[in-house]
Amino acid sequence: MSTTATPRTDVASRTPLRGRLAVLSVMLGIFAVVTTEILPIGLLTPIGADFGVADGTAGLMMTMPGLLAAVAAPLVTLATARADRRLMLAAFVLLLAVANFLTAAATAYWLVLVARVLVGITIGGFWSIGAGLAGRLVAAPSVARATAVIFAAVPLGSVLGVPAGTLIGDLAGWRSAFVTMGLLSTGVLALLLLTLPALPPQRVTRPAVLRALLRGTDTRFALLMTFLVVLAHFGTYTYVTPFLREITHAGPGMVTGFLLVYGAAGVAGNFLGGALVTRHPHAAFGAAAATIAAATALLPVLGRGDAGALALLVLWGLGYGAVPVCSQTWFARAAPHTPEAASVLFTASFQATIATGALAGGYVVDHASLRALMWCGAVTAGLVVVAGAAGPRSAGPPPPGR
Repeated sequence: MSTTATPRTDVASRTPLRGRLAVLSVMLGIFAVVTTEILPIGLLTPIGADFGVADGTAGLMMTMPGLLAAVAAPLVTLATARADRRLMLAAFVLLLAVANFLTAAATAYWLVLVARVLVGITIGGFWSIGAGLAGRLVAAPSVARATAVIFAAVPLGSVLGVPAGTLIGDLAGWRSAFVTMGLLSTGVLALLLLTLPALPPQRVTRPAVLRALLRGTDTRFALLMTFLVVLAHFGTYTYVTPFLREITHAGPGMVTGFLLVYGAAGVAGNFLGGALVTRHPHAAFGAAAATIAAATALLPVLGRGDAGALALLVLWGLGYGAVPVCSQTWFARAAPHTPEAASVLFTASFQATIATGALAGGYVVDHASLRALMWCGAVTAGLVVVAGAAGPRSAGPPPPGR
């Protein structure tokens, strides 16, 4: 495994407050990235109607960023391996702001897709660098807590970002939601520049490092589990708004409320999954997948009414909320000495599967039905439970700081 080491940032010389503010800025950066990525889920129908495209075609807004992020994660990280990580994070957030403003101003659907390409590049670069930064921002005893705070941005993007964006879209039009995200991204950019210290690369990630990780059994198993569970989730969740409107017959305000409750459950799932995965990694991943499978299997049957749909969305949120932290922990355990390389694989696999799931889901919606899509997701999530039971029993050593 080939790496070039540089001296570690002396976090002990920084005040605890400055460290917490730095962690908060990274968390808000990931929040802005995640919210921008999944914002079209809540606005899929009005955007599609505005440009005259079907729901499946509108789902390309989810496919494009995932595909680009999967490619950008390794390429951007390798190309900028010797650059200061602080400056790179700032550059990616600036690109995110541009993408949001471009989406808001788009006069044709192809311009929206161009903007989503920029979002994909941002996702791949920011996630790969930011996900493993906690150990460089706070003292060792606080690393685990800081990591949980950073990853809380994922469910918070669902709790606050998507419902708020949907509400703004309902009140002022979907373009206003992207303007708001552009302004938020600009604010995050300023906060990053104010709070982050200089972050020269500690270890230069080389292609040989990634190849060595891919040869590991634990890494391959993490890839398989991540692929299946994210495919199940995003293949279905991308089209949850059309489902709630067409099958549950929920109005725009009710859909916003449902997404808010789903996101709140996701926050709880994030911290529950983070607490469980360090001690019982197989159980954590299996429980998350089983919960998603149950929710998506029952939604076509019990989700015709408001109460049933709401209860199942809570169950779904609890399950998926645990997935990102479980997946990142698996990759971190497989590569405890190369956290940025582990983050690259995590980001690339996660985003590639988001794109695949959104694309596959769109195909099922356009050629079958929304109910059939939910059942396909349930079967795929069930395969995660089977894979977890049959997979290797070692998840590698605990990640640093745990």
